[in-house]
Amino acid sequence: MDTERMPPQTTLIWLLSGLLIATSAVAADGQKSMQTAASSTLSLDEVTIIGHRRNPADVPGSVHVIDQDDLRTYLQSDVMRVLRSVPGVYLQDEDGFGLRPNIGIRGSGLDRSARIAILEDGVLIAPATYSAPAAYYIPTQRRIHGIEVLKGPSSVSIGPKTTGGAINLISTPIPENFAAYADLRAGQNDVLDAHLNVGNRGPRFSWLVETVQAENGGFKRIDGPAGRDTGFRIQDYLVKLQFDSDPASALYQSLRLKAGYTDQVSQETYLGLLEEDFRQDPYRRYAATADDVFTGEHEQIQASYVVNTDSNWRGEITAYRNNFKRNWFRVQSVNGVNINSILDDSTLYATEFGILTGNTSPDDAIMKRHNNRVYVSQGVQGKISWDLYVRDTEIALTAGFRVHEDDEDRLQQEDGFRIQDSTLFLTSIGAPGSNSNRLSKARANSFFVDTEIRSGKWILTPGARFEDIELQRLDFSTTDPDRILDPTNVRTNSLSVVIPGIGALYEWNDRWRFFGGLHKGFNPPAPGSSADVESSINFELGTRFDNGTAQFEAIYFLNEYDNLVGTVTASTGGTGIIGDQFDGGDVTVAGLEFSAAFAAEVGGLSLPFDVQYTWTQKAQFNNAFDSGFNPWGNVQRGDELPYIPEHQLRASVGMQADQWGVNLAASYVGKIRAFAGQGAFEAGESIDGYVVWDFIGRWNWSDSWSTYVK
Repeated sequence: MDTERMPPQTTLIWLLSGLLIATSAVAADGQKSMQTAASSTLSLDEVTIIGHRRNPADVPGSVHVIDQDDLRTYLQSDVMRVLRSVPGVYLQDEDGFGLRPNIGIRGSGLDRSARIAILEDGVLIAPATYSAPAAYYIPTQRRIHGIEVLKGPSSVSIGPKTTGGAINLISTPIPENFAAYADLRAGQNDVLDAHLNVGNRGPRFSWLVETVQAENGGFKRIDGPAGRDTGFRIQDYLVKLQFDSDPASALYQSLRLKAGYTDQVSQETYLGLLEEDFRQDPYRRYAATADDVFTGEHEQIQASYVVNTDSNWRGEITAYRNNFKRNWFRVQSVNGVNINSILDDSTLYATEFGILTGNTSPDDAIMKRHNNRVYVSQGVQGKISWDLYVRDTEIALTAGFRVHEDDEDRLQQEDGFRIQDSTLFLTSIGAPGSNSNRLSKARANSFFVDTEIRSGKWILTPGARFEDIELQRLDFSTTDPDRILDPTNVRTNSLSVVIPGIGALYEWNDRWRFFGGLHKGFNPPAPGSSADVESSINFELGTRFDNGTAQFEAIYFLNEYDNLVGTVTASTGGTGIIGDQFDGGDVTVAGLEFSAAFAAEVGGLSLPFDVQYTWTQKAQFNNAFDSGFNPWGNVQRGDELPYIPEHQLRASVGMQADQWGVNLAASYVGKIRAFAGQGAFEAGESIDGYVVWDFIGRWNWSDSWSTYVK
């Protein structure tokens, strides 16, 4: 609901009672039991996805851990709001809810988070990491227990995308004792939100059942008849089962099963607004976007076998499969003119723009596309760790593998509409596959070795990853939806690459650490792409300080690209066909990441404060070229990369007592370019800087019950 249009008394009522009033209740052993159990089951004080367990403070590279206490401070439901607390991470908001996040790390590129590795519990979770990595699915933030962000050499063991880094989302662990948790919300824009879980750990059998049910009516308004939805609905279910060997046995063995299902319906569109319309009403949507809707259905299943001994080794193997199908039904063109072209020149296409905004049209004037895609991602991965000792030197060696395959199946069509009195009427139905009929496949075998060597005050972490990748794209006739005939075009490409990296850390004393790292950045090409492989040499140098009360970290990073690759998508636009890739050549990205935290105790009150800052000193092309990738276009030497602000800053402060607490955070993002360029920011080609505020106040009725306003 737009409070700017309400009378003052109605606005006051919403501000007082319609924001977000939520209640958290914990049954059985209570909330503290649940938190203690979670922390003992999976300690986020140790990073778990880089081959062996280590304290983040001792990692010779950039590692940022967001634990359960951090997540419960602001109780965000948007992963991008959470990641604003991580320096060196760049974010591009799209729908306001974080349903389709655009995340980049150290200049990797942001579009649909396709340039970084995203995992859940150490398993690749993007719909098709190799063949179609755009993150149209991401785990529901409400059920995430912790987040690990790895940059620099730390990300080499994860792969395959090491240019920027990796983000591992950790799901809710099974509690140590029987415990239940409930977080219920209601609020403005018809928000109804429930996060519930219950679980128990036994001597031999343990289990967890969890769900998130979320509805939101949306904050935008579509021209025409009132009451049209612009929000979303999410239903998320997760089950974990664990079977352990006899606790008295010297050899610990565990079989762990995890199954999840997520269904999402969001009333979202690709069509934006003219800048002058946005300035007048940023929450407006044009009439032609009515009934634009994204539907997504995700299924995941994992089975892991873990073995641990009283000696010096530990092993784990996981088989996984993710199925994801989506259909984004949205306005594509008017009178045969693409919506991007119409908004680029609404004077030339005045008739088409009038139809978008509700003017009466003939039949089939508006074409809406079923962006229908089905993804499968499956594989087996494993690792084994040894702890070795050579005199005073400790060596932790981890070796692992991943056998993976994924594919993306596109079978798309367009339906025709006419519009009258700002209401749409279906006038024709397209044949399946008549717009796009293609299949992209990827097969990858990868191996890694990761070593941690501790000797005196030094820690060294040499490691390497090997990737052997086969890619294929098959284009079928748009009149052959059943694919009875052979493909009309088959494109294949394959490559093998070694990705080395090394980090070094010097522990000066109990408080100060100095570290640096060097590694190869790599990003696999798209199936059938003629572009060169994306590669870079990445360097970082930093220091950490921790005296128990205050923490501080500063890291300088430098990514020198031999070749940066841009991919044409419907969201980025461009003159190329969707999926085409373009070489950006020599690119330099450099900057400083800074974070600090401090907690004071005054009169029985805890006063936490933290700040994170990213200064992007340089993000520019070092050569000139012309491309069909819309954010780049005709690039001149020295042009700055789009969507990378020079300055990002987040600061958070709180006040905590035994029975109550308040927290306030402000996130600032500086002005950015929407297209590659240099010099002064031009109107229509840049986005103004902005600040996002977050506030939460809570009252604890007991150890098991609290209420908060957010």
